[in-house]
Parts: sequence; structure tokens; C-alpha cells
Amino acid sequence: MEGPTAPVCRNDDSCEAPARGVILQFRRRGKLVAETKTTSAGRYAVGLRPGSYGVRAAHRRVGTGLAPKVVRVPRGHVGRVDFYLDTGIQ
Repeated sequence: MEGPTAPVCRNDDSCEAPARGVILQFRRRGKLVAETKTTSAGRYAVGLRPGSYGVRAAHRRVGTGLAPKVVRVPRGHVGRVDFYLDTGIQ
């Protein structure tokens, strides 16, 4: 998800939307090991080996960026991580 999507949010409006077309980069020990792009619904999939990875949204410099910034892939499990991208709109 990303947000806010407008400078003023009203109670009846959502100030979040799916983060469409965002390139997510996964790094381990400073090296880029995987990259994927979110769909029009804001979904993504990536195969990673067990361990910890730094994550960032490529080409996005506005706002506080992506959260969480680090993900951990457990051994022997399929994990799910939902990211939030701050758009910087105030």
C-alpha cells in the first residue's frame, strides 16, 4: 500500500491505495539479490533464500520511503510481508 494519496483526507475517503508498479529491491550484504515489480493490485512475489534482506523501493525518493526496511526469510517457510510506501504528500 501507499499513502497518503491526497493532501487532505476525509473520514469517508481512504488515503491509501495499492502501490502499483513499484520496483522492490532486495539486498543482502549490500548486493542486489532480487528485484520485482508490484502488479496493478499492489501485489508482488519474490523467491529468496533464508536470511535477512534490506528492502527499498527503486526510484522513489519522496517521503520516508518503504516500511519495513528489513525483512527476514525463515528457513523452510513461505513468508508474507506487507509493505507501506510513504508518498510524502502533506
